[in-house]
Order: sequence, then structure tokens, then C-alpha cells
Amino acid sequence: MKHTRIRTFNTQKTYPEQNLDNDLCQAVVARGRTVFLRGQIGQNLDTSESVALADVKGQTEQAMFNIDMLLKEAGGELADICKITIYIVDPRYREDVYRVVGKWLKGVYPVSTGIVVSALARPEWLVEVDATAVIPD
Repeated sequence: MKHTRIRTFNTQKTYPEQNLDNDLCQAVVARGRTVFLRGQIGQNLDTSESVALADVKGQTEQAMFNIDMLLKEAGGELADICKITIYIVDPRYREDVYRVVGKWLKGVYPVSTGIVVSALARPEWLVEVDATAVIPD
């Protein structure tokens, strides 16, 4: 069985200001059950437009909306998430970010790792959330 790749893109179009040429995707469904999601940020997946500039809560809402949408496209749901990793550029954002994520994942109980980083791929991005889910048989 081949892996299913959801929402493929090339970085030349997504990051025109950067000298990149990588073929990537937003999600990979491996063996029909495990879903690996690309780190999601405050970006509209249909337009590649950054949203909620300077608003960490709004960017986290968009990231979680994207995760929910991608999991549905993969045949899963938020309840299938097993692991999340949250990257923030300022430790003071932690409570706001975790409140938003907690609202979206209430009752899911995934394992979680939080990391403070010096920057993300674009300077306007304040938070990035990636997730791995397993769709039950």
C-alpha cells in the first residue's frame, strides 16, 4: 500500500522570498492508519496567507483549525491524535497557546511536547503545532 499525500505543494510557490525548491505536503497517511501532519501555523491552507498577525491566540486557532481539517481529509478526526508538539517563539505565550489547544483537544489526552524556539520559518509566525494521529481500525 502506498502512502497517501494530502495537499502537496512546492516551496517555490509557498515561500517565494526564499530560494527553495522542495516538494512537500501537509499530511501523509501511512498504511491507511497513521497520519503525520506538517507543523501548522497561522496560515490559511487554501490561500497560503498568514492570518492573525501579532496574535498568538488567533494563530493557534488557525493551526488547530488546519489540523482538524487535514485529519478530516485523511479520514480521521481530532480524537485520533496521539502526539502533538507545540513550538512557541516566546515562553510567555505558553498559557495562551495551551488554552486554545486544550479547548480543541478536550477529552483527547494526547502526549505533548512543548518547545521554545528562537524563530519559525517566517518572522510573523509565533506558534507552530504538529500532530501525529492513528485512525482506529
